[in-house]
Amino acid sequence: MVAAQPEAASTATRTAYEPVIGLEVHVQLKTRSKMFCGCERDYFEAEPNSHVCSVCLGMPGMLPVINEQAVAFTILAGLALGCDIPAHSKFDRKNYPYPDLVKGYQISQYDQPLCLGGTLEIEADGVTRSVQIERIHLEEDTARLLHREGANGDSYSLIDVNRSGVPLMELVTRPDMHSAAEAMAFLRTLRQVLRYVGVSDADMEKGSFRCDANVSLRPVGTTTLGNKVEVKNMNSFRAVGRALEFEIERQARVLSEGGRVAQETRGYIDATGATVSQRSKEEAHDYRYFPEPDLPPLETSRVTVEELRGHLPELPAAKRERFVAQYGLTPDEARQLVETRAGAEAFEQTVALAGPAHARDVAHWLIGDVTRLLGTLGEPDAELTDSKLTPAHIAELVGLVGQRAITAATAKEVLQAAFESGEMPAAIVDARGLRQINDDAEIDRVAAEVIDANPQAVADYRGGKEAAVKFLVGQVMRAMRGRADPNGAAEALLRRLQS
Repeated sequence: MVAAQPEAASTATRTAYEPVIGLEVHVQLKTRSKMFCGCERDYFEAEPNSHVCSVCLGMPGMLPVINEQAVAFTILAGLALGCDIPAHSKFDRKNYPYPDLVKGYQISQYDQPLCLGGTLEIEADGVTRSVQIERIHLEEDTARLLHREGANGDSYSLIDVNRSGVPLMELVTRPDMHSAAEAMAFLRTLRQVLRYVGVSDADMEKGSFRCDANVSLRPVGTTTLGNKVEVKNMNSFRAVGRALEFEIERQARVLSEGGRVAQETRGYIDATGATVSQRSKEEAHDYRYFPEPDLPPLETSRVTVEELRGHLPELPAAKRERFVAQYGLTPDEARQLVETRAGAEAFEQTVALAGPAHARDVAHWLIGDVTRLLGTLGEPDAELTDSKLTPAHIAELVGLVGQRAITAATAKEVLQAAFESGEMPAAIVDARGLRQINDDAEIDRVAAEVIDANPQAVADYRGGKEAAVKFLVGQVMRAMRGRADPNGAAEALLRRLQS
């Protein structure tokens, strides 16, 4: 049943309570095979039940084998987030009888996870702060239930076991966030770090990056936590924001009316932006955890940890600071350029070709026109490598503008042509006759013709309308097919107008 939206709580009601939010983030790891068997991990576009074997089907007597790469990826993620890596960890059985859990239990980690502690710095509402991480553990994903409607109106569910056994890393934060904006900032920043490290695609639309949120309210100024509500079924950043805002609003109204917030699990309904009750919240003892008898404990040596630490790339926060200091970029320019690891690498490769003196010019082209063109490819995360453009194209274009071989307006035309054909900018310029005209006599001649042809604009200028010059410059540029220097055209016009 779909719940209706609650009436908005008054501002006074909402500000009387402080939201307390903790997140449980599930991340599918980008390994070749599943967590405990050799089946192919990547199932997203596969036929249902085509990537399965006796292990992930939960057949009796089948023994799991630990995926070493999944363990390494989890430790890498922990190191990137400043976690401690204990020398000893183990797997446990988490028992619950859901239809998407074919064995009737999930192999997970309970009291001895792979990673402990850690922090992630986020920026929300103009404020930078650190969110504490409780733990990161490794487990296997469940199967998928696909709900269908029959011809006679009856509903039924189908099960796809392809996802069962996919390596799943779960990160649990402390109840450290106090707004929907902070929760969304945490998720976006975490996704960026995981993609930089290369352990996951972290794609919410494909289900490889999923989030549950624990939300409670307490009177402002107090420290005792209220009853928490777990919110599930949020499959986008927008959904997380809407679900948390709804839940904060709902709990504030319950408390302001003298009620008690029930500790429960609620599901988010995207069509209405509401949450609905699903079941009472389980505690750890409800899962009857016990050590997994078919798997040995994990021993992680300091040598292994340091070897993995050596594989960490420069992370986004450090790269932003370096780009500002090394290349003279603004913090906002640096933030946009380091949004993806591939984008940051493309910037530095282009600067290496164009020269450090052109770093700001390179940044402007990549952030502006190149990003616009990549957006036309129809892929939400398109990179330079997805197009026919290369760092060499951008560097050559920047050099042509810097040498005044072409105008900025012509450069946009050349970039479009290079994007479509893959030809180098200089070749396009020469083939189309686009080199800038720097002949002062030629520019002065065209300026005189434009003045003669536009008496009204001349009269407007002499009447005090300075903007009329911009119109006349545009006419010069048009007459010279964009190949004149706009500053030179303006100077030639003003000389004649003022004489």
